Amino acid sequence: MPGLAANDSSPPAAPPPLRAKPKKPTPAALGPEADESLDNPDLGPFLLKQARGAMVSGEGGGTARALEFAARALERRGEGAELELAMSLHVAATIHCGLRRHADTIPVLERAVAVRGEEWSLAAFSGWMQHPNSHRSYLAEAHVQALQFDEAEKLCRKALEIHREHSATASLEEASDCRLMALILDAKGDYDGALEHLVLASMTTVANGRDIEVATIDVAIGNTYLALARFDEAVFSYQKALTVLKSARGDDHPTVASVYVRLADLYHRTGRLRESKSYCENALGVYAKPAPGAAPDEIAGGLMEIAAIYEALGQWSTVAGIEAQMGVLYYMIGRCADSRNSFESAVAKLRASVCVQLFKIDEAAQLFEEARAVLEQYCGASHPDTLGVYSNLAAIYDAMGRVQSYSCLDVEITYLINI
Repeated sequence: MPGLAANDSSPPAAPPPLRAKPKKPTPAALGPEADESLDNPDLGPFLLKQARGAMVSGEGGGTARALEFAARALERRGEGAELELAMSLHVAATIHCGLRRHADTIPVLERAVAVRGEEWSLAAFSGWMQHPNSHRSYLAEAHVQALQFDEAEKLCRKALEIHREHSATASLEEASDCRLMALILDAKGDYDGALEHLVLASMTTVANGRDIEVATIDVAIGNTYLALARFDEAVFSYQKALTVLKSARGDDHPTVASVYVRLADLYHRTGRLRESKSYCENALGVYAKPAPGAAPDEIAGGLMEIAAIYEALGQWSTVAGIEAQMGVLYYMIGRCADSRNSFESAVAKLRASVCVQLFKIDEAAQLFEEARAVLEQYCGASHPDTLGVYSNLAAIYDAMGRVQSYSCLDVEITYLINI
């Protein structure tokens, strides 16, 4: 009856159980503790495929998780899974490199190299000889990023030996490894060795008709000639690269501006200040109206180099304007700390320059000291921008008659330049 039902305090009857078929857990839902599920011999290849798909789609967290499961499943499989295990390790290393986790890349690749088996050996050889991002250069590049140059050099030399024995003549893969070896030797101060490998890479790349890559190598060759104080040869290499890049990419491409900057730096070092300033202006013209798609961080880096040259020339108002542009670019790409530093430095330089023009020498000295403190904190004492501030501050001390301060700063400048 309705009345009795209303006063009934007993719990309601449970609904009848559903007879739905239990769902099979998906691999993505598996946790590291699900050891028994990993005994399935088909799970490893499936997870490897899932890892590849996630990597292509950009799902970094899912990729790393799937790779962990794939590696564990393949380890459980034991015999016969060496090829899949090695492939999964290579995918893991690719992800670590993409995330700039180079310290994690090294042990993964070393483990991949240690995997045994005929199929794996064939895959390793194929990847070594054909794929530019395989472990033959991954491991060396990871050591370079970790500043482990001796280990990187050993691995890269081994790769080049294999190329000489087994690669086709003038392969692009060998050229890539020659460029990597040049980078390693350059970092170690062996400029002659770096130049030798860059020339080999250039010859190989020319044989394959890769003009833009040849131009990039020519810029690196010019940098090496500059380090060796072979200035005429450096100018020739830069001009050669400039001609190709302007023809292939247009006059307003950032890579063209980067060559202008290199030429400006070279002419500044050799005392040809008019030519140096001219190339700086050319580069600024490109950076002011760059080609569509230019990366803001690339432009900011180029502006930083130009600012260092103008600072050495004593053109503080120009330097301040460039640093303000850099501050805007850093803000656009989310590097707020760098943006703030650039703005602070620009404001300090402009205020100091105005005080000099107004003959307020005491106030100018104070502002240059503020700029000095900012640059010492964020750039270091030996940075070109910091040295430029030192020079101007020393000149102001001299004008103020502060002989002791001038002498101490002059000695410090001489010491830092000669380090």
